[in-house]
Amino acid sequence: MKVFLKPSLRFAAALSVLLAGVINTAQAAIPIEHWTHASGARVYLVASPSIPMLDVQLDFDGGSRRDPAAQAGLAGATAGLLSDGVAAQPGLPALDENQLSEAWVDLGAQFGAHASADRFTLSLRTLTEPDLLQRAVALAARQIGAPAWPQAVWQRDRERLVASLKEAENRPGTRAGRAFARAVYGTHPYGFQPDAATFNAISVADMQTFYRRHVVACRAQVTLVGAIDRAQADAIVGQFMAPLKAHGCEQLRAVPQVQALERAIDERLPFAAAQAQVAIGQPGIARNDPDFFPLFVGNYILGGGGFVSRLTTEVREKRGLSYSVFSYFAPGRHAGAFQIGLTTRPDQAAQAVEVSRNVVREFVEQGPTEAELKAAKAFLVNGFSLRIDSNRKLLDNVANIGWNGLPLDYLDTWTQQIERVSVADIRRAFARVLQPDRMVTVVVGAEP
Repeated sequence: MKVFLKPSLRFAAALSVLLAGVINTAQAAIPIEHWTHASGARVYLVASPSIPMLDVQLDFDGGSRRDPAAQAGLAGATAGLLSDGVAAQPGLPALDENQLSEAWVDLGAQFGAHASADRFTLSLRTLTEPDLLQRAVALAARQIGAPAWPQAVWQRDRERLVASLKEAENRPGTRAGRAFARAVYGTHPYGFQPDAATFNAISVADMQTFYRRHVVACRAQVTLVGAIDRAQADAIVGQFMAPLKAHGCEQLRAVPQVQALERAIDERLPFAAAQAQVAIGQPGIARNDPDFFPLFVGNYILGGGGFVSRLTTEVREKRGLSYSVFSYFAPGRHAGAFQIGLTTRPDQAAQAVEVSRNVVREFVEQGPTEAELKAAKAFLVNGFSLRIDSNRKLLDNVANIGWNGLPLDYLDTWTQQIERVSVADIRRAFARVLQPDRMVTVVVGAEP
């Protein structure tokens, strides 16, 4: 007797076999096919026939770095309104936000949009049963090509965003993060902060203009991971790109590079809270920096490795100044921030800052020990499979390969790149990139 499942239940059943299928991918070379579609879109495909599902990600150069300063938040607002309905088309009725959501639920599929600092991203997840796949792709293409842009919904969403911003300002972490971004990035778009004024300056017409300018086929990158072949992938890309032809291919303005800090910046902001928020850092690197791997491995040792990091040992274990302390690089198209973050008792903030700065200064001057490097390599290499143990993670990795111009065998050689890193590499890279005496320090809520 045959058992028939609803689309949503079939989707859940497909997820149950996901890990088994991806384990095989993690153990062998990952074959990434790449070509340029007739529309101009760059396509990256990983065919994974063992899992009856498909993940698609469309990336465009339309992240928040493209926001005008007076309309900070425009990219994110545009992405948010994209899922609030589709306009009527020949033979197809309009769908409001509720009807559109119900249509996706009926398919057991998911479609969404969001904007990061560098990218405007659309994503689709669906089962690959022929009828479901065809309908999901058609609905996604319709949502890409004919958003409804409902004015009333934007007015409602804008009120919610402004209220959320006001509420967030009551949290010391929000204040610290905003002050840190302003100090690190200066006038660069990475440092733009949306507020009530910038949201109120955004109209639906502004969103439509932004969308037409940036969501274009000629600069599209489409990444697909799932149970389809190249011919199917090319056809799906064609359906997604067809409605974008009318957007043309307007040349975008150049975005300036993030400027290095000329001096140390120290901001102490009063705030009545049980814990003081501390952020220390500076502009770091772009993703194409040749020292990416030495900095990645070195940061694991410095502050990215949780309880085994230098910062945790010195700040938490030896002195009890904070429950957790971390550091990371956030590379993008431009130099994203290097940041140390921690919370501590207000009366201990000055000491926590001093200890953290000293740890960074010593690490930049001396680098890690051989023992620290060996342990870091073992952890990172042995944990590599967890970076690609789902369709979503594999999709993210392949999309990053395309977006950052990395070689197609990047994932196949990732562990080798880690193994090649030496103590001397880390010391040289950190000495080149970090300037411990010219960092931003923001403390919110410390006792005077």
